[in-house]
Amino acid sequence: MELMVRDGDYVSDERGDFRRAEGSEELLQRVLWKLAIPRGNFPLLPELGSGLHLLGRQKPSQRAGMARQYAAQALADEPDLTVTGAELEGNSLRVLLEHRGETLELTMEIEGW
Repeated sequence: MELMVRDGDYVSDERGDFRRAEGSEELLQRVLWKLAIPRGNFPLLPELGSGLHLLGRQKPSQRAGMARQYAAQALADEPDLTVTGAELEGNSLRVLLEHRGETLELTMEIEGW
């Protein structure tokens, strides 16, 4: 079980304790973490993270396709998880996923472009 994080802060429950993610929420927390870290930022884990921070270097018409590619690359080590799509609207990225027959999605903000 992983702690829930939203907008860079831990999420608390009604008692003030940290909320824990379970099941699909736990997977989505891990996915968000991997996508938010710029690939190569950790020298001991050079494969950790994504290239999403590089989207600003792409032509606008290529960004959604590259976002999907960067997400798939960052999540390649997640068993039974497939990136099925990526949609950009402004600086907001919606990533569509499939995990063991279940359709999942997450939305995140892309900084720096």
